Amino acid sequence: MNNKNALLIIDMQQEDGFVLENLDTVVAHTAALLETARRQRVPVIYTRHINQADGSDLPRGEPRTADGGPSSYRAGTRQVEIIERLVPQPDELIIDKGRYSAFHRTDLDARLKVLEVDTLIVCGVLTDVCVLSTVFDAFALGYHIRLVSDACTATTLAGHYSALLIMANWVYALEILTCAECLRALENRDYLSLIPERPNLFAHQPHELESTIARLQTRLIRTQE
Repeated sequence: MNNKNALLIIDMQQEDGFVLENLDTVVAHTAALLETARRQRVPVIYTRHINQADGSDLPRGEPRTADGGPSSYRAGTRQVEIIERLVPQPDELIIDKGRYSAFHRTDLDARLKVLEVDTLIVCGVLTDVCVLSTVFDAFALGYHIRLVSDACTATTLAGHYSALLIMANWVYALEILTCAECLRALENRDYLSLIPERPNLFAHQPHELESTIARLQTRLIRTQE
């Protein structure tokens, strides 16, 4: 890997309003990425999704509670804090956001430019919401994106894999790899990744979703050293 990477950890917060698939595994993989990034002196950036407690900043249609405030990610509650196993170090950057994308109405792009980062190693939740939105915005802004497939998750595996396939089809600056391969890359060892070589590489019809997921997974898994 080049020396212009940053690890972007998206919304790994205490929020318990969503049941997420394989969350323990995703947390473990994120912790491994975090440990290696710190050791290799790769900048680490966290995002937190935070909604104003009074609901004043919620987008149209956002679910609310009886008091008019947000039903999730409410400012001032423990739910918005980073989970304990992944707690930031004092010198690591935290970007608070009120929308799905980490770039929307934040200074993330400006911060990355100061750090001279051109490549984002992306992990976090939810694959089909905040990760997806952030990846598309990063692509539009000219970043190379390394998406760690098994350090992301969603409320369903169907949603998770559908988002991975959408990104693999249309984000031309994308590289998808597993946590194990990303750790190898961070350590400047040979690694395996999927770099889509053409638009709509994983085009499929609804009845083909399962076989298309298997095709994606086959491209990500190392079968021999």
